Amino acid sequence: MATGNFASIVDQVKLDVLPKDPAVANAAKRKEITRTFITDTISVPTEEMYAYATLATLGDDVYHEPSTLALEAHIATLTGKEAALFMTSGSASNQIALRTHLTQPPYSVLCDHRAHIHKYEAGGTAFHSGAAVLPIIPSNTHHLTLQDVKDNIILGDDIHFAPTEVVALENTLNGTIIPQTEVVAISNYVRSVGVKMHLDGARIWHVAAETNTSIKELCDPFDSVSLCFSKGLGAPIGSMLVGPKDFIKKARWLRKLFGGGMRQTGILAASAAYALTHNFPQLPRVHALARRLEAGLEEIGATILSKAETCMIFYDPTPLGTTFDEIADRASALPEPLILGGSRLVIHIQTSDSAVDDFLAMVRQLAEEKKAAGFVKPEGGANGVIRDVYVRRVPK
Repeated sequence: MATGNFASIVDQVKLDVLPKDPAVANAAKRKEITRTFITDTISVPTEEMYAYATLATLGDDVYHEPSTLALEAHIATLTGKEAALFMTSGSASNQIALRTHLTQPPYSVLCDHRAHIHKYEAGGTAFHSGAAVLPIIPSNTHHLTLQDVKDNIILGDDIHFAPTEVVALENTLNGTIIPQTEVVAISNYVRSVGVKMHLDGARIWHVAAETNTSIKELCDPFDSVSLCFSKGLGAPIGSMLVGPKDFIKKARWLRKLFGGGMRQTGILAASAAYALTHNFPQLPRVHALARRLEAGLEEIGATILSKAETCMIFYDPTPLGTTFDEIADRASALPEPLILGGSRLVIHIQTSDSAVDDFLAMVRQLAEEKKAAGFVKPEGGANGVIRDVYVRRVPK
């Protein structure tokens, strides 16, 4: 028997999540983002992007969503692939790609030991696909080479091993670029032995901007590619998986199976389209700002562990007598706080010039304080080891 009336249920259900003054709150968040160096996923939609997105179509992506279909068709053409599929995230795009390629175990996936699919997707390759991962340390410490792949790929029918069915590269990886000549050489060999090539191209936009190489040329050596809109391009959500038509047809089925079928995605597709048109051209400025940050740290005396090839720098403050925690604490106490992690500094399209200037001034002041207190730089300086497992700190 009913115990209340509908009006009371309505009162229980209703909710307002907006801040008291949304314009002020969002302006404050956008200001904070300009001073955040933790990652580029924290970049936020501009008012102009929001305005454009609200004009998108209102279809259902599981059935037919015109704006999303237009985005998929454009990215397929841009990458030179037959078809494309919009995904919620880069992890979903990578994992569904691998699951689509991998049909019957036993099998293995060969990748760089720092690869996102290996370290930062919660063990998804094993969980979703039941695949062994062969994480390879590049012999040159920068990128996998053809010889690295030849030395570690598993071929043949020896029952002690899981044959390699996918070689997965990542470009950029920790902000560094794999030379395209090496990518082509690896692809030619891998495909010649009947193994598939996948690219985690979340930040492939940076490679295109830095090397003046077309997206198609960068994607040609691969059977499937994942491209992200919500990192360097600043869209709120979304990645795209591209490949052959039959591959994408199967991937769409798996997307549904994994719970990734979406409904009114027009606003997300429109945001991605806006990012491609208006944010991609900003990447050269991002790279220039990253190089200015790197040069400033070198001038102060910090050790650069991984140079600013695109949007990331890894550094070690040990030669200055300070630590990442001390730097982050000082940064959070500034009149306009800076938000930092550990060894990794990421520049994005919303990073301000003043944030870089303030960061360098703060580190320089810390270094001068340590020197005045009697710190002497140790013989040999820092150890030169890239600590790509960076500390994630909650802003104070």
